[in-house]
Amino acid sequence: MADAAPAPAAQPQVQTPAQTPLKKGSLVRVDKAAYIGSLEASASEAQLPAYLVEGPGEILAIKGDYAQLRWRRPVPDVWLRLDQLEAFPA
Repeated sequence: MADAAPAPAAQPQVQTPAQTPLKKGSLVRVDKAAYIGSLEASASEAQLPAYLVEGPGEILAIKGDYAQLRWRRPVPDVWLRLDQLEAFPA
């Protein structure tokens, strides 16, 4: 019987912030590249407020492809598409 080479050890899957699923209660920030040029951007102020990309905002609710966000500032809650958001780094 020939000696078989040992199988390599399986590498653990490490989730990056982009792979982390967003859900209610997640802390997020806006992905500026995904937001610029979107329908949501065209319906808002011309200049993106800094707090959107600095974060964190908290997801209050998710309906379909959209999430309701609350920021830690005295500003109204907003609805943005989930693909425009990224997990806030811990």
